[in-house]
Amino acid sequence: MNPHSEPSKRSDDSKPAATSSDSSTPNPSNSPRPPKPSPPANPPSAARPSPRIAPTGATDPNSTAEPAGPPGPADATNPSALSHPAYIAGSPTPSDPSHSTAPTDAATGPSADAQVTLRSPAELADALPYLLGFYPDDSVVLVALHGERGRFGGRVRLGIPTDRAHWPDVADQLADCLISAGQERDERPAAIIVYLCQEPGAGESGKDVKDRLRPLAQRLRTACGALDVPVLEALCLSNGRFWSYCCPDFRCCPAEGTPLVMPGTSVMAAAAAYAGMQVRGSLKEMEARLRPRTGPRAAEQEKVLDTAAGALVPRMLRRDGAAAVRRDTVELAGAMIHRFRQDTPSGSNRARDACDDALITDAEAADLILGLQDRVTRDRAAEWMDGSAAAPALRLWRALARRCAGGYAEHAVAPLTLAGWVCWSTEDGPSARVALSCALAIDPDYTFAQLLHRAINEGLDPEPLRRCLREQHREAVAATEAPTPSAAPAAEETPRPTKRPGPARPGPAGRPRGPRGTTGPGSRTTDGRSRRRAGRDGDRSRR
Repeated sequence: MNPHSEPSKRSDDSKPAATSSDSSTPNPSNSPRPPKPSPPANPPSAARPSPRIAPTGATDPNSTAEPAGPPGPADATNPSALSHPAYIAGSPTPSDPSHSTAPTDAATGPSADAQVTLRSPAELADALPYLLGFYPDDSVVLVALHGERGRFGGRVRLGIPTDRAHWPDVADQLADCLISAGQERDERPAAIIVYLCQEPGAGESGKDVKDRLRPLAQRLRTACGALDVPVLEALCLSNGRFWSYCCPDFRCCPAEGTPLVMPGTSVMAAAAAYAGMQVRGSLKEMEARLRPRTGPRAAEQEKVLDTAAGALVPRMLRRDGAAAVRRDTVELAGAMIHRFRQDTPSGSNRARDACDDALITDAEAADLILGLQDRVTRDRAAEWMDGSAAAPALRLWRALARRCAGGYAEHAVAPLTLAGWVCWSTEDGPSARVALSCALAIDPDYTFAQLLHRAINEGLDPEPLRRCLREQHREAVAATEAPTPSAAPAAEETPRPTKRPGPARPGPAGRPRGPRGTTGPGSRTTDGRSRRRAGRDGDRSRR
């Protein structure tokens, strides 16, 4: 196949249809990942529909997507970041039984009539937020299609590099990442759809963005074609409009772009509402809830962190100091979660986050942030992951991540990872990936975040880890309630004097003397009955 040639158009009855699974992926990686096993906000349900996309013959089906907001400053321009497991964004093989229509999923998947078919570039553009669970600002997104009808599979997302010199390497690695992931699962993608999403800069229009990103779109098409996988459609989304890089017909794809459909009015929106899928806004909005605060409040928090860090070192150097710090941190976290549970805010995300920030003082935040840097303490804190404690715990971890200001930015990795864990445990895959990607952007070698992100990407069930944490909690409680070894012998020896009165009897030197200097009546016998009888006689003699 000539990588520079575009696939010929097909008739409607032969167009591939793409089945979407609702996994969201903030960052791509060279490692494969099946989509998450349940919709972003709800547990899996076998009755949910499986959306399909079928591009019509009106446009060239080749597609290219532009990278979205970078997970971190270095990741936006560093192509080598793609090899990190934190940036896996999709899998060519949908593993969600509630959304897959593959024959292998017939036992658990929905029926064949529970499908949504998308037949135009407008519907393809409208489906993007539902595929990821959020709108990917400043992103390039590649979506794999499988089978004759183009079932949606894996997807990768990366922030658009600001340096154009990196575009060729990024395009090659994104294409190789998505296609090789399918090959490892014996399901090579049949085609790819590409999205380029970026808002206009100062003095720019949407058309200017489309023209500026055209070289990147063409390079992505070339990279996929070089691997013998055609790009069916390449769309640029900007300023409320979309453009196709594959269709030269201005009658269906005008130069000024086509307006996007109103939110909530498309067939994909109706299918998502029926399936219980939720779009959580834009990627920038989700990352803003986790970003450290700035300004005077950040400076005050940093001073309190300095003071708390100075006081923590002497405590850790004491005998059993580490255990005491762990215990105090866990107790403080439990108290904060109880406080957050008692006061549930309402309104917009920004208003709710402001209320959460007001519920915790700078000193309390500093003690928790520093205490969570200990691995054992962090694992204990991970026990608040389901039930009535999950929502307030997530709010607390987000609030702590926002308090890691100034020179303590690296300390946000622990609360960000805990936030990602709670999101995954409560079936919120998109939010989990965003939180874990933010953590790995700060520290790519943070093992807990790596393992969680890989587990989400592999479509694993969080329940085994939840069971492990519950057992760990039960063992910790049992160890706390069990008597200490030094106290056990004392408890056994306590009743002995009452059971054996002999040893407690006073010796000869301590016995009471009689009226004439002799020993008392009790000294004449060792029999218990005789002692009692002698005692009574002695009483009579004294009377």
